[in-house]
Parts: sequence; structure tokens; C-alpha cells
Amino acid sequence: MHFHAVVWIDHRSAHVLGFGEGEPTSKLIKNEGPERIHHKAGSIGSGHIHDAPAYFAAIAQALAGFHEIMIVGPAETKTEFVTYLNSHNPAVAGKILGVEAMDHASEGEIVDRARRFFVAADRMTPQR
Repeated sequence: MHFHAVVWIDHRSAHVLGFGEGEPTSKLIKNEGPERIHHKAGSIGSGHIHDAPAYFAAIAQALAGFHEIMIVGPAETKTEFVTYLNSHNPAVAGKILGVEAMDHASEGEIVDRARRFFVAADRMTPQR
């Protein structure tokens, strides 16, 4: 198991990438719940069907063994996931060091960005 993880997440899927000294590990988790539905203007409600709790629970389970986590993605699903973790899995939520916007990218680009993030974060956090 690697020390660091980065999750690229949107409403359809999450790519959980663990990395450290060796080759990164990768796990793809698909949202089997309903697609988001956007209603026409003037309708009652927010216009979204929220992501299925089972989707977020599966991602949280994949992150359980990591020590420092970064969450990235293109839209609001990343913040909805953090909100879910804060109320349903505070142990994993406490390992999150950053949440940032990031458009679609290759696994290599995602890991490169996370490596740069953790180098900066490690300078600012006590090393155990």
C-alpha cells in the first residue's frame, strides 16, 4: 500500500491512484447510480439528483489504507464527496490535505500534479 493517494472524481467515475516510491496503483470505481438530471429553468428544486451514497462509500473504502489524500475533479462532485466523508467517514476525511479543480487528464498527469502538491504539503506539515 502506498502512503499518498489522489482521487480524480466526477459524477460518473472515480480514479483512485496510490503512489510513492514505485509504480502507482490504480482503481476505477464507477457510479452505478442514476445520472444527474438537469431540469429546465423555473422548475422547483436544485435540478440535480445527488450521487448515490453507495458510490461515495466505495471510494471511501478504496481510500481507507492511505495516509494522505488529495481530491481533484472538474465539477462539484469532489466537494459533495468531501461533505459525505465528513459526515459518514471522518477517519478518511481527516486524511484529506487538499481539494482542487482539475479537468480530465491522464493518470500520469493526475499523479504528477499530486506529487507536486504533496511535496509542498510535506514542507508545511510535521513529518512523523
